[in-house]
Amino acid sequence: MNTTWSRFNITSITLGFAFLYLPIVLLVVFSFNESKLVTVWGGFSTKWYVSLFHNQGLMDAAWVTIRVGLISATVATVLGTMGALALTRYTRFRGRVLFSGMIFAPLVMPDVITGLSLLLLFVAIGMDRGMTTVILAHITFTMCFVAVVVQSRLVSFDRSLEEAAMDLGAPPVKTFFQITLPVILPAIVSGWMLAFTLSLDDLVIASFASGPGATTLPMKIYSQVRLGVTPEINAACTLLIAIVTIGVIIASVANKRREVQRQLDERAAQRGWSVSTERPGLIRPKRRG
Repeated sequence: MNTTWSRFNITSITLGFAFLYLPIVLLVVFSFNESKLVTVWGGFSTKWYVSLFHNQGLMDAAWVTIRVGLISATVATVLGTMGALALTRYTRFRGRVLFSGMIFAPLVMPDVITGLSLLLLFVAIGMDRGMTTVILAHITFTMCFVAVVVQSRLVSFDRSLEEAAMDLGAPPVKTFFQITLPVILPAIVSGWMLAFTLSLDDLVIASFASGPGATTLPMKIYSQVRLGVTPEINAACTLLIAIVTIGVIIASVANKRREVQRQLDERAAQRGWSVSTERPGLIRPKRRG
């Protein structure tokens, strides 16, 4: 009975992963296809990547997407971190429920509703649609994801570290940058990566907020796919997958190293030892007296 359930679970997981990732694998494979037909394999070739970099329309859209992603993710990370701090550290203030609801509303709001609401707002205030409106729209819906990630880390944060630093004479600002920020930095980096990825992937909200000269890469790809999939689109999607994958790997490795270093520091502190700053890896006793 246990063997049957085990085989069933393995089969279900295999089929689930195949359903999710097999289309992506096929897209990557056919991006190296010699044939112009995306469904017929004609041999290995990288000519479509060369053709992609000579496609001015796709390159302009990619540059717009990168700029929008970098700016919106950075601003959303700052605002989301501030919102998470306000919700975690100040549990009682007037309008807290409304403030919390406004931050987390984009999490459950359909993209069509969010995009249409932002479009009506931009029209009402007379703001011309373009790069600025796309950035503002992406900040609006990515900030809540950053706030959720950072708040989950702040909830488990040991505030006795901050209290000890302030008891020793450190002002609140210095305590935040030297004690709190290094501890929650992995969550902030994860929130930034999530916001940047969501900005790269967005199509619906950008379609409502964009204007002349602000066509993002998902919008450009969607407009071309409606006329037929070309190998250049497969190459562009493969590069996007590679960029996101590399970014996730780098962030994971950095967070893992920081977590390992934090555990080593905690163990050294518990044993009454300190890590030497002159020779990394050398542990020596604290001087007393």
